[in-house]
Amino acid sequence: MAAPRWPLLLAGRTVTRGEDLARRTGAALLPWDLADPRPVSTRVRAVVTVVNDPDDRVLRAAVHGGVPYVDLTRWTARLQRAATLAALLRPTAPVLLSSAWMGGVVSLVVADLARTLGGADSVDVAIRWDQNDRAGVDSVEFMDRLGLDFEVIEDGQRRTVMPLADSRTAHIDGTDLRVARIDTPEQFTLPLTLGTVTASTRIGFSSALSTSALLAAKRLGFFRWARGERFTPLRRSLLHAPGNGGTAALRVDVTHRGRTGSATVTDPAGQAHLTAVGGLLALDRVLGTDGAPAPVSVAFPEQTPLPAALADRLAAQGVTLEKTVEAHGTQDRAA
Repeated sequence: MAAPRWPLLLAGRTVTRGEDLARRTGAALLPWDLADPRPVSTRVRAVVTVVNDPDDRVLRAAVHGGVPYVDLTRWTARLQRAATLAALLRPTAPVLLSSAWMGGVVSLVVADLARTLGGADSVDVAIRWDQNDRAGVDSVEFMDRLGLDFEVIEDGQRRTVMPLADSRTAHIDGTDLRVARIDTPEQFTLPLTLGTVTASTRIGFSSALSTSALLAAKRLGFFRWARGERFTPLRRSLLHAPGNGGTAALRVDVTHRGRTGSATVTDPAGQAHLTAVGGLLALDRVLGTDGAPAPVSVAFPEQTPLPAALADRLAAQGVTLEKTVEAHGTQDRAA
């Protein structure tokens, strides 16, 4: 997506794995092993990191070099640390922490609905995980967090919840899906940025049987007693069995002063593609090429100054955004 607009430099531990992509996009290749403490220096216009950066080496390199930075992969605890570190480093270029679900697409949808409603008191997100979709290992690293309770904001109060608790049925893309709680960064950032007093995200499989199996594993305490390294392949196998392709679908419900707006996002090209779309929008944001000035420091995707442009920008990449907003007891439908 970015290749037609900017020259690309692909960095990775094993550059031979990027040769085919480099040929197709005209990109250059750079060896960069995130486990190697030696610094990497190169002249680039912006950095987008799409793998976990556990020691913040990419973040530090970008901030010290005064280079705009986008991160798509951190779970909540690592996002909190990155936000703190970036603030302490006092960046002179934008730092956009865009690892909310699907590269920040969920947060952008919330911002769009909040614009229509005039605010976002409560946010409910329901995600359908298509098991036929392609997925990289980092996309399911949150499996290692399913044994850890996490903090949320509900009715303005902080409380701790268990992963996969509080299951319910959500209507997504024409079907009913059982979904349960999961730790995602937007549940941390939305109360800070939009003043949301309740924020919750839930996930369910495209297969009802698989969802039931996952919830059963949680009830048996599997994710607590199987947290050691030797159980990592087994934990990952519960989610990471990528197929040839599937459809990404999610639903966002936002309520403000008694009115509710709902949105469904559908990407027939799948979850990896939708995350890449979020990354592309984030890259435009930090470069200021989306029609508004770039942020001056650390930011999150829902702080976009152009929420109304989201539907058109998603549509340009083959992604559908359908919205329904209550208006004085009736519903207005928009796409």
